[in-house]
Amino acid sequence: MPRTIDLIRASKLPSNMMQFAAKGALQVSADENIEILVYLAKHNKIFGDTARLTLAGWDEKASLAAASDPETPREVLDYFISPENLRSRLLPALLENSSVSDSELARFAISASGESIEAMLRCARVRASAGILTALRANPYLKAEQSSAIAGLLNTSHAETAPIPFAGEVKVDEAAVAAGVEPAHDAGSAIDESGEVPDEAVSSYLAEHATEIAAEQDKPFQPVGGIVDLLGTDYFPVSENKQMSEIAGSAENVAAESAKAASAPAARSKHGSSQAPPGQRDNAMQKINRLDVKDRIQLALKGNKEERSLLIRDGTKVVALAVLEAPKLSDGEVEKFALQKNVLEAVLRQIPLKRRFMKNYIVVRNLVSNPRTPLDLGMGLMKHIQIQDLKNISNNKEISETVRKMAMKLYKQRLDAANKK
Repeated sequence: MPRTIDLIRASKLPSNMMQFAAKGALQVSADENIEILVYLAKHNKIFGDTARLTLAGWDEKASLAAASDPETPREVLDYFISPENLRSRLLPALLENSSVSDSELARFAISASGESIEAMLRCARVRASAGILTALRANPYLKAEQSSAIAGLLNTSHAETAPIPFAGEVKVDEAAVAAGVEPAHDAGSAIDESGEVPDEAVSSYLAEHATEIAAEQDKPFQPVGGIVDLLGTDYFPVSENKQMSEIAGSAENVAAESAKAASAPAARSKHGSSQAPPGQRDNAMQKINRLDVKDRIQLALKGNKEERSLLIRDGTKVVALAVLEAPKLSDGEVEKFALQKNVLEAVLRQIPLKRRFMKNYIVVRNLVSNPRTPLDLGMGLMKHIQIQDLKNISNNKEISETVRKMAMKLYKQRLDAANKK
């Protein structure tokens, strides 16, 4: 006889029974009830909200048993450990549960709250894992004493392995993290007295990402969102009597030039690939179109603001992420990047790994407000949003319903707390 959860997955349970299921009222075991509720919360549009509310108030003893059991389905454990669903009493059990992967804990560590950070530092598993500690060290809300404690643990364990990779993120410089500082190329100290970025900073990035660069070496510049979305009227000024067809034609010319450059990589000069023909001066777009991946990375690190604004939208991840390592990158630029919809998800995931960026409230707010920001990242940062911005986010129809509802919930909680004072 099939289990009730199997009937629900197959949409074979009557509507009235589904209502009971979403309220946790079915006559099944406690473990299966939780599995059913998580499935409905994640996959059912009609009963999902009810299931999420039921889970939020579910019996603590039963929830703790599920969080502690390695045999608990992975989907349930992932639901419990996600920042938007976490109940603080369950965290110690989840941290010690071998079925919760190190990569999942590393993901959680990036945006963990102060209370969660304390719990993680008390956990033996976390204290022994260089990967999780390194991810935790990148948390922008870490206190000074916690940062020192993590640095000591990393030094004591002689952490030599790379941080645990998780979706959309690049490696963190572990040596710099263990020492309690950001990598040199993430700070203005990488710029010499003449205002130029030293070649050593470029070489370091190229060496660190050599494998990715080799795989993408001849990939042309292909902006996320397409060429017209990238250039817009900044590159094609339009008077009132010009038609959009003229813009499209200009864009096609630029795209054709890009394709031509991509089809003949051997024609590029190693040291002069960005040079314009004699007597002609390139604009930034034309210059970038002539570059291969290595040269675009160098331009991302050493170029100007206009060039960075184009390269941040590069569909080649290793190039787009290089922009965030540029020593000349300003806070104002990052604020704009955090709100852009036409960038790779990897760019939005990388921004919170930079402590310098996360000290800027506008960056945090823009990430939460961006419809392209991954749900787990946006929900993790939500608790740091100010009350008026929470209200604005809750009314933003462009972002996901889950984010809007959480913003409204936090807004009401803070409003009630303020009224009681």
